[in-house]
Amino acid sequence: MINIRIISPFIHLGILDMAAFSQSRSNIPKRGLEKAGSQFLLKEMLKTEDFELNYTPANKPFLKARTEHISISHSHDKLVIIINEKENTGIDIELIRDKVLKIQHKFLNQPEVEFAKNNVEKLITIWAAKEAMYKVYGLKELDFKLNLFVEEFDGAVIFGKIDIGSFKKRYQLVCENVDDYKMVYVLNEV
Repeated sequence: MINIRIISPFIHLGILDMAAFSQSRSNIPKRGLEKAGSQFLLKEMLKTEDFELNYTPANKPFLKARTEHISISHSHDKLVIIINEKENTGIDIELIRDKVLKIQHKFLNQPEVEFAKNNVEKLITIWAAKEAMYKVYGLKELDFKLNLFVEEFDGAVIFGKIDIGSFKKRYQLVCENVDDYKMVYVLNEV
């Protein structure tokens, strides 16, 4: 039901199987399950109940009165959280499905179109990488085609950048398959 991993001395990643979690909590309404799952997974990852999960006006999660940076993502039966003790972070998990073919024009720029070539796994990976970087930025003004860029990749390591106004940063991200899902998280700024 739960998988917690140490990515580096200052990055921890947690994965919660929401189907199993919801079975043991049938008293929680469906709308509250994601919140309850986030609280449960954070408690396990932080090894304490002494935290308060809050959100900025742009809906970026943070831990009140704590210094760790966090990001949360949920898709169907998976909930993931990344905690980075040093720098801002982002994570996204997406169910692999061909629905992405119909919306690729909304988030791909021309070099990404040429690279992805309608490959569902590449498209999902690019989408998840852009979502993870969007969460790093933490404000709602980013355009996925004009401000977020994913370089060609062949394997688990991906490079992407955010370019908006004076904010120009490049990131190393990691892509993993988790059952029928693609999970992408920001490893560090480069």
